[in-house]
Amino acid sequence: MNPEDFMREAIRLGEATMRSNRGGPFGCVVVRRGQIVARGENRVTSTNDPTAHAEVTAIREACRSLGVFQLTDCELYTSCEPCPMCLAAIYWARIPRVYYGNTRADAAAIGFDDDFIYQQIPLPPQSRSIAMQPLLRDAAQAAFQEWRAKADKVRY
Repeated sequence: MNPEDFMREAIRLGEATMRSNRGGPFGCVVVRRGQIVARGENRVTSTNDPTAHAEVTAIREACRSLGVFQLTDCELYTSCEPCPMCLAAIYWARIPRVYYGNTRADAAAIGFDDDFIYQQIPLPPQSRSIAMQPLLRDAAQAAFQEWRAKADKVRY
């Protein structure tokens, strides 16, 4: 298979998900060494999970099937430019290359406007539309200090 075939599969997944009313028109595949190792589809409405975007479901499946928490030797093909949450998941998974079909402007044109979140991220916490307030930082620091000293931690 070639990159266009992988993208066609991501697009097909999004279409199938939408047509079966399992979620929005988004699909994704994770590819390793020229083989699809995981498929993901948007399952937000069918699972009542706002984090069940196609990229997140594909990353979860790829990590499960490969027995790893980093996908450094994989590529991700998604039918739409990733939203901020999915982009963060891609970074956390250490995926080095992403191919996408539709742009975030295309998504906004059909009612999926992620631009609001993109605008909120650089704001200081107190300026965001969601009320955010620090609480018990000193108490929370204990776990961080223990992590810092932990000799057998698995870094990620």
